[in-house]
Amino acid sequence: MSSCQRVARPLVQSLRQERLLLQGASHFSRSFSRSAPRQDEGPTPPPTSSTTSIDQLEAASKANASAKEKEAEKVRMKERLMDRETTTAHWAERKLVRMGTPPIGSRRRRAAIRTSENVPFEQLPYQCFQEARKILQEDRQEKIQAIAKEMAKIKRLEETPADQVPGGERKKNLRLTSLRKHLEELKILADVNDPVVKRKFEDGLGDMDKPIYRYYAEKKWRGLPYRLITQRIQQLNIVPDVLPKFDPVIDVQLYFRRIKVTPGAILDSRISEVPPRLRVQVFNPGERLVSVVVMDSDVPNPETDSFDRRCHYLAANVPISPNEPSLPLGKVNKETQLAVPWLPAFSQKGAPYHRLSVFVLEQKPGENLDIAKLRELYSSRDGFSLKSYRDKFGLTPVGFNIFRTIWDEGTAGVMERAGVPGADIEFKFKRVYSLKEEKKPRGWEAKRQKPKYRGLWKYSKRIRGIPHGRR
Repeated sequence: MSSCQRVARPLVQSLRQERLLLQGASHFSRSFSRSAPRQDEGPTPPPTSSTTSIDQLEAASKANASAKEKEAEKVRMKERLMDRETTTAHWAERKLVRMGTPPIGSRRRRAAIRTSENVPFEQLPYQCFQEARKILQEDRQEKIQAIAKEMAKIKRLEETPADQVPGGERKKNLRLTSLRKHLEELKILADVNDPVVKRKFEDGLGDMDKPIYRYYAEKKWRGLPYRLITQRIQQLNIVPDVLPKFDPVIDVQLYFRRIKVTPGAILDSRISEVPPRLRVQVFNPGERLVSVVVMDSDVPNPETDSFDRRCHYLAANVPISPNEPSLPLGKVNKETQLAVPWLPAFSQKGAPYHRLSVFVLEQKPGENLDIAKLRELYSSRDGFSLKSYRDKFGLTPVGFNIFRTIWDEGTAGVMERAGVPGADIEFKFKRVYSLKEEKKPRGWEAKRQKPKYRGLWKYSKRIRGIPHGRR
């Protein structure tokens, strides 16, 4: 017997005896009253059916109330988990990203906000932090004074007649452009080191009408997103297949059914059946009009054994600004903006993947395109040329995104619902025969091709007169 068993044995025995005593006491227990019951006190009547039904209804109502309370608690818990500012659940973060409203800040920051008191960021009780803020405030005051001086210079120069400026009107305009550019740089430098401004931008609460937030947004986009989109332009041969030269300068993000599409991803044809939503973020101030083109660069043409182009969507005169980046293609004005309605992306069986490019082209300032003329030119969709469209209307390509499509199990249904024929067509590759001359037999095989060596033919690979022999 181990030492543990020896120590525990007396304790186990005492517990067993106590349990036996309790069982015996319950067996011989009786009521405290020894007298007989009074005659006027009859036996307790059994519960009636009405009493039983009332009790059952009360129990059912209590159960329903508790179930409703549990459901309400679950809903409140889900709402708390779906809060952009405090959620820490991985599934909630992924769902928020798919919905286009990503969580604010890092997971550690959100957990700290949820569990700590709501102390304002600029009032955090850290001595080093507050001393650093004082230095930054002094630097900001210097920048504000410089901004006031530059604004005074611009005002004086604008009030000065052009004939009194050396160089005339041209020199005056160049000088004003240079001063305004320097003024924008000073506005950025005044707030670039402010932690409150940076925190607002990281939380997605920045005002894009202010230069500092546009500066932060462009700096963020020029990192991985810009490198990724330029890599797709190079890998998928958008240059020179579609345009001879192109470099994007605005951020264009693509969403199908609240799902953000990675540039160049192959999508299910049922997902791309509905018009997408674009998020177009520009980095310079002011509102401008743009045209949006979605085109397929890989339409197979069996007659010429090559590929043609097809326009899947065309809209013009669409306003965008830094503070209004959302652009749902299915909600544009059908009378004044929509020229070619959305055609679902599809690829026929046997054909390679199709590249569907999304281009955003900036129009000339204050110029509206004639939608009736666009419908007349491009309503047939086939043979669309982006280069010709750009040159004809004086547009500037500024933004780009791309996705791909292949034949899948839902393509036939998508083509049928869109009224597109050709779902029963299958493309097959032609066999390309070699243009080299046939090799003459040589060596051991050449010496033993006479009927005399018929028994050895099974060991040779090149036999004269046998069509299946390899040559």
